[in-house]
Amino acid sequence: MADTYSSLCGDTERAVTDKNQPMAGADEATPELIARLRDPLTCRQAFGDVIKLYGTKLYWQIRRMVQTHEDADDILQNTFLKAWSNIENFRGDAKLKTWLYKIAINESLSFLEKERKRCNISIEDESSMIVNLIAADKYVDGDELALELRKVIATLPEKQRLVFNMKYFDDMKYEQMSEILGTSVGALKASYHLAVKKIEQHFSEAD
Repeated sequence: MADTYSSLCGDTERAVTDKNQPMAGADEATPELIARLRDPLTCRQAFGDVIKLYGTKLYWQIRRMVQTHEDADDILQNTFLKAWSNIENFRGDAKLKTWLYKIAINESLSFLEKERKRCNISIEDESSMIVNLIAADKYVDGDELALELRKVIATLPEKQRLVFNMKYFDDMKYEQMSEILGTSVGALKASYHLAVKKIEQHFSEAD
């Protein structure tokens, strides 16, 4: 299956060619796509459609965690590789989007943990590392307000950062976030409101 996945990498690259952040919209896999994905005769083509459907949203979810395009692109490929390698285990009990987001987030968190160990920094000092990555990002679009927002989000604790990104940028429902992160809806709401409060406080002090 790895060889088959390699032939789909071009689809992954095309899925993130547009670096503009996507608007929230309908992106749930149809029953027909799930059926094709579970059929060995149509699985490969269906997986290409999965990449097209979720590639951009997953890219930006990952990018908002690790910040650099190069790292986000590598993690996105790893996410789809892991999904493809385990496609036979996907029984459709969970939504495909939920399953893929779980993989992407776990891959992102694992990457950040490796980077902390490589740079010999604590999780408390990680925000400084991320802010530096943002400042050096050559893919910045020049919007100073958006850049400042990215830096403020980077200073949030990891869980708050995740929840804020998923709710604010992807307009994801708390129930689906709960399935992905394994955290209660109440705790997620609390994390989001704390994150919003800190961000609002930063911008009000800046004024």
